[in-house]
Amino acid sequence: MSIEVNGKSLETDEEGYLENLSEWEPEVATVMAEIDELELSDNHWEVINFLREYYEEYQIAPAVRVLTKAIGKKLGKDKGSSKYLYELYPYGPAKQACKYAGLPKPTGCV
Repeated sequence: MSIEVNGKSLETDEEGYLENLSEWEPEVATVMAEIDELELSDNHWEVINFLREYYEEYQIAPAVRVLTKAIGKKLGKDKGSSKYLYELYPYGPAKQACKYAGLPKPTGCV
């Protein structure tokens, strides 16, 4: 499978995650969101950027419980709730946000 971003074809796995993480650019997230019929707001980007920084530091995509807790610490309690994150990413905040961020599927996600 693949997605078209800025005239380039980027390979994805069967679930839509990028095969080559180094090919990620912000437009990748935009195209993936369009496929899911979702418009990315500043709040979406806040989570995407947080995940990319987290991955850079720990070399792992966080599962939803870890993500919720870490976002709460960095961005405040109101944003560190499952309810808030599921409103942004209805297909699962860890899975969907990691996909948009160009990261691998979080461990523990089915």
